[in-house]
Amino acid sequence: MYNFETSTVGASARAGSRRASRSVRRTGVPIIRVTRPGRLAYVPAMSAACVRAFHAGDVPAAGALLAARHRTHRLGCPLLSPRYEDEPAATAEVAAAFALPGASGAAAVQDGGIVGFLLGAPKASPVWGPNVWIEAAGQAAAEPELVRDMYGLAAAQWVQESRTAHYVLVPASDEGLLRAWYRLGFGQQQAHAVRPLPGPTPAAPPKVAVRRARRSDLPALARLEVEVPRQHSLAPTFSASPVPSYEECLAGWEEDFDDPAYTTFVAEFEGAVIGSSIGCALELSASHLPLTRPDHAGFLAFAAVFPHARGLGAGRALGEAVSAWTAQAGYQCVATDWRVTNLLSSRTWPRLGFTESFLRLHRLVGH
Repeated sequence: MYNFETSTVGASARAGSRRASRSVRRTGVPIIRVTRPGRLAYVPAMSAACVRAFHAGDVPAAGALLAARHRTHRLGCPLLSPRYEDEPAATAEVAAAFALPGASGAAAVQDGGIVGFLLGAPKASPVWGPNVWIEAAGQAAAEPELVRDMYGLAAAQWVQESRTAHYVLVPASDEGLLRAWYRLGFGQQQAHAVRPLPGPTPAAPPKVAVRRARRSDLPALARLEVEVPRQHSLAPTFSASPVPSYEECLAGWEEDFDDPAYTTFVAEFEGAVIGSSIGCALELSASHLPLTRPDHAGFLAFAAVFPHARGLGAGRALGEAVSAWTAQAGYQCVATDWRVTNLLSSRTWPRLGFTESFLRLHRLVGH
């Protein structure tokens, strides 16, 4: 069995590496050469692209690359909006990403044309640390490997600016692009997902009853709002986000309960509220920027069940309630998102028919 290694050993291996490098330059084909049993020398093909800083003049070409990426993405995720398959719409998203305060990035150039781009910008919230975000419209490349070169250039500036927490949204079906990011030290953090509207056949009756929330439910709703960040603070998620107090959540519910933009459901078991969920328009979600949004989509914005009541089917029933409300409200599909390390949501929502559309990856430089 042969093992891969990234460096050669000994004079004969170095000579073989030089011969392989010359072959790569002539043919552009990677060479894998056996130096002796148990040892391989891998000489990667060097990219013919030049990587430089991203400029305003690169926006139109970057928009064309983004439109091409989105067309491919929709082959596996057709619920996403078709509008960004058109270059003008995609170009507008690239322009918006480049216009963000502190935005910077890289472009890959080959034969005088742009063959890849990468754009990141910081977010002000301290929750994300000293950060840079590459949003859904912030990258596209003719070859996934180019992303590694572009990140190498862009990240040097970000780290020099002491921005060491890096986040990137990647199409969930693009295995080549995901692998390129994994090989840069990134790992999955959050999943964005979509599902079609529920069919006419009703689900089996759950053990719990689901109804619209009333003002008398506010104390339970406030306790449930604490539950999700509390759950995320525990293993295996270990989120650094602060857990709000019950008093803060209760004050927020008392102020916002009558907001018509949000529809809240509660699940009851033996007369007691054990869970809640919230539905709204997807446009109200700050984490779902235009390229990630299906057209006319509802949003499962929140769901929580008290620990003692888990296993009764309340989470699924609450998710189904929001999905049914989405159809009644005239939306064409449903979207949601979850922490992939949240064992409950990462199992419940796919079973409810949600399919991952984007994955948010994260890297903390220096650790």
